[in-house]
Amino acid sequence: MRFFVAIDLDDTIRRSASALRASAGQGLGAAFRFVNPQQLHLTLAFMADVAPDRVVPALDAPIDMPPFTLAVGGLGVFPPRGAPRVLWLGLTEGAREVIAAQKIVAGRLQSLGVALDDREFHPHLTLGRWRQSRTSDRPSLPADSKAIGRMTVDHVTLYESRLSSEGPTHIALARADLSATS
Repeated sequence: MRFFVAIDLDDTIRRSASALRASAGQGLGAAFRFVNPQQLHLTLAFMADVAPDRVVPALDAPIDMPPFTLAVGGLGVFPPRGAPRVLWLGLTEGAREVIAAQKIVAGRLQSLGVALDDREFHPHLTLGRWRQSRTSDRPSLPADSKAIGRMTVDHVTLYESRLSSEGPTHIALARADLSATS
């Protein structure tokens, strides 16, 4: 089974990301596919081949940190050079807090023996992916990184991801509220 922990996005950010799709979608090529705006989220951790009863308890308890403001804006591409694979939307506010939340979530999961990706975490929203690409497919992106949406983050959610020919379905399994006790 496939699971991920994510920050859910509000409707304002989803609408703004949808509008951005229209302008950013020019010239990305036939091999590029946008993520369904209703599926947009900010992934904190991804797990495969884990039993749900192992991970649900880790994400059913509050996270000891206060709610915070998140603002999204600024386009980018992974990897930074060569053939593009992912078009993403960055954070203009709240990155430090997202990284702190990710470390708490990762720590909880790793304490249960769950293996996580060991690459450095870079908070972003994946807008779409190239199935195949060449360096020449790399888009010219605007340098503008103003916020296109802002929201308060007060929880993270554990999802099961079920893949089908019609795309993924995400099923919420647990929710950890952010609540500072200090």
